Amino acid sequence: MGAIQFNFRSQALGYYVDVTVAYPTDEYSWYDESRDGSRQMMPGLRVRPVYRPGMKFQTVYLLHGGGDDHSLTYRYSNAERYAQRNHVMLVTPNIPNSFGVDTQYHVQYFTFLTQELPVVIQTLFASSPRREDNFIMGYAMGGNAALGAALLRPDLYAACVDLSGGIGLTLQTDTLRQELRGDHFRRFFPLYNATFGEAEGIAGSRFDLYAAAKRLKDAGERQSQLFIACGSKEFIRPRVEGDVAALRALGYQVAYEVVAGQDHDFDFWDLYIRKALDELLPLKRSAV
Repeated sequence: MGAIQFNFRSQALGYYVDVTVAYPTDEYSWYDESRDGSRQMMPGLRVRPVYRPGMKFQTVYLLHGGGDDHSLTYRYSNAERYAQRNHVMLVTPNIPNSFGVDTQYHVQYFTFLTQELPVVIQTLFASSPRREDNFIMGYAMGGNAALGAALLRPDLYAACVDLSGGIGLTLQTDTLRQELRGDHFRRFFPLYNATFGEAEGIAGSRFDLYAAAKRLKDAGERQSQLFIACGSKEFIRPRVEGDVAALRALGYQVAYEVVAGQDHDFDFWDLYIRKALDELLPLKRSAV
């Protein structure tokens, strides 16, 4: 797998941001290997497809969790290996403790994720611009961010995978309001309140995910495929299942799985990044 550490000045964020871009380079050859007689010396060696000028790859935007950065995804999981064998490109932007939203303190992470980043990636890298070739996935905080992006911008992503998304955006508007009124986040993570603002301002705002999802569903907008998974031992399981119930009540088709014995950690997330790329996402498993 080829990996690029890309740094550029984001207009939406107002600062230079790091992005990891990973390509399935080991699956391709610069020349026609079928004409290479020396390869016969290694029985069973598969002939790889040849790089073609203008070829594009299906792309998975993979969002990291709270307290993490873009590098931890690759240091703590085998995401590159799973992407390589499925012939997809991975894009992991650094969005530290952002919840993937346009915050009340005026840093526009949602605008960055859903407007600026796709344009930059599809212009400068071999990423297919077609909706059917683009997917979004995340774990923990990144799971909520991925779900929010897929619900609010279903025109961008064919499918979404939300793993353990139990903090940040939620379809349970009252739950978010209660969190903002409570003492826990004010004492231990004040950035949460700084991000979403006062509880009284949530209903009808850009943070009211339920209202937005209902509006788009009622309008008949084409929706992304939704896959949500949570470990049976996770502390955020009730919040995840509340979102699943709310989506189903609105008429969304959601594939939900509780994974026995799994907790809020990379043992689970690595397992399901693998499953998402090997089984869940509608991948073509070739360059496009």
